Amino acid sequence: MAKPEDISKDEKVGFHKGALATLSKEREELLRIVQIVEQLMQMHIKELKDEGVDLAAQAKEAVKELKDNKPIEDVLK
Repeated sequence: MAKPEDISKDEKVGFHKGALATLSKEREELLRIVQIVEQLMQMHIKELKDEGVDLAAQAKEAVKELKDNKPIEDVLK
């Protein structure tokens, strides 16, 4: 196995540039996936609102219950 001092500067630079290029593409793909998930969530939120479900009121009630120190199992029911 080559020691770090045996690797040329050009090889080190090439390795790090390649790693950054790969990681940059991975980050772009992750952001694309997050955007798709966000769109799907917004679609479901809209449909729930159209059905008369008030998610904001439910969230406020859940926060209130948590502040009242109820066990999490009771809050989730």
